[in-house]
Amino acid sequence: MERVDRGPRELSRLVDPALLHGPRLDRTWRFLRLDFTGIAFATLFFCWSLTPSLLPRDWLFQGLIGGINAAIGYTVGTAIGWLVRRYFLRHRSWWPLPEPWSTGLRVVVTVTCVVVSLVMLAYSAAWQRELAALMGAEGTTTTGYIRTGGLSLLVGAAIISVWRLLRELVRWIAARLIRRWHLAIPTATTVGILIVTVLFFLLVDGVLMRGVYAATNAAFSLQNSTTRDSVEQPLDPEKSGSPESLAPWDTLGYEGRNFVSRGLDADELTAANGTPAKDPIRVYAGLETAEDPDARMDVVIDELERTGAFQRKVLVVIPTTGTGWVNPTAAQAIELVHNGDTALVASQYSFLPSWISFLADREKAAEAGKKLIDRVHERWLQEPEATRPKLLVYGESLGTQAGEGAFDTLSDIRQTVDGVLWVGPPNSNRLWGQLIQRRDPGTPEVDPEYSAGLVVRFADDSADMVDDTGEWLSPRILYVQHPSDPVVWWSPDLAFTRPDWLKEPPGEDRSPSMKWFPFVTFWQVSADLTNAAGVPDGHGHNYGTLVLDGWITVAQPEGWTPVDTERVRSTLESLAGTEGPEK
Repeated sequence: MERVDRGPRELSRLVDPALLHGPRLDRTWRFLRLDFTGIAFATLFFCWSLTPSLLPRDWLFQGLIGGINAAIGYTVGTAIGWLVRRYFLRHRSWWPLPEPWSTGLRVVVTVTCVVVSLVMLAYSAAWQRELAALMGAEGTTTTGYIRTGGLSLLVGAAIISVWRLLRELVRWIAARLIRRWHLAIPTATTVGILIVTVLFFLLVDGVLMRGVYAATNAAFSLQNSTTRDSVEQPLDPEKSGSPESLAPWDTLGYEGRNFVSRGLDADELTAANGTPAKDPIRVYAGLETAEDPDARMDVVIDELERTGAFQRKVLVVIPTTGTGWVNPTAAQAIELVHNGDTALVASQYSFLPSWISFLADREKAAEAGKKLIDRVHERWLQEPEATRPKLLVYGESLGTQAGEGAFDTLSDIRQTVDGVLWVGPPNSNRLWGQLIQRRDPGTPEVDPEYSAGLVVRFADDSADMVDDTGEWLSPRILYVQHPSDPVVWWSPDLAFTRPDWLKEPPGEDRSPSMKWFPFVTFWQVSADLTNAAGVPDGHGHNYGTLVLDGWITVAQPEGWTPVDTERVRSTLESLAGTEGPEK
């Protein structure tokens, strides 16, 4: 390495020994001192974050996102300020500004930033009320939303403090390298940055993330062993977990027990539909049902054979979300439409909620979905073609990613199953992304068409599912997605790139006031993810009874009429309190 002898005077100027040897009061002042260019940019980014996004946000989430974006803006502003001072103002005779101009400029900047922030908070509260009204939700108040400013200040200050601690650590390491090894200032600083960066990422990725993942997995594995109040072991032999079942009740997990214990029986279906019904079949394997995925699939196939699933009219494979959850409304809709002549099969692959599985191990979902669909399809092919049931696939949220894992192309889907309904697909879905990328020219990303809807279609409401726009070949493939669903539109690319859906006219339930800003929009939509299902039916990630319309469109039940649809919808709505999605 380069060794350079530095005199005490030059070393003092470059290393800034006041930081290392000065009085504690000086250190504290230097730590607290703010860059006023940074303050201006922090205010700009904070104000950008107050603009509307996909879903209404309360003051708590807005405060968190506002603070993160303000810290990013402060970092950008300090960097720009440093460049301007170094390369533009440095040799100007009038710089730095004399007193009282210097102090006056700082006061003006500070006061302006406070006033602008307060005005934007008032505008933001109005935007949030407008967005809430668009979705039929309750809006916020202006006075209540002002709390956002205080919380954002605290969050931003915390992030900047961490950054400054890391910066001081770099300086400390650089000073030690210079004193001990007589390195050049740039070399010592570079080495210090590298050391701190490596230590930081080792701490976050190697300790914090793994620790959080392990703790979360442990916490949700405990929940997996519990059972919801009022949920009881089924006695019907058509259900996994029953006394006759090969999948014991206590091995199904929290969501598996919910799934098999629910649903209308033959008498209730007969009363709802007015015609004699069958008891629906529900097959499920939990993580504890067998030691490994292959063994769980063996149990699934044995259960399908035991219950007579291959003699039913419809066999539906449901790759689950992270915890093994199956949307109760979707399951009920399928059974009501086919009057119980159905078999639903699902399998758990994780303890963790979808958002954690998505971040930590999304490949596991695709592998689990492929294994489930492949094994069921392999056994289904052994049945006589004339008498075997329709084989269909349903998936929601991360379950769509699990389902897509079984197929490489649209042709592969059409050669394997008799129809697919995928609801609320994550933006990272491989097949969905390819279809969106290759959509027909002139069609918007939020409401795309692919090959004029010949094989696959996209819909955000029941009107989009009406087959009056040309031929739609069977088997049908349908994606249902809301313009306001952050699960569908969230992507890391939002930090740096404006997507097509924000260049186009907004969808039905997206605010036209939503704009794209670098970094800011990414964090806004990230915050929306936390409340994706917390909005009324028909918005965000809450699809309500729209899954019924989607299922009828894909399954094409014989002799079905709009009257039948509304009859089933009425039944689903009456069950929503106890049998609907857990939000």
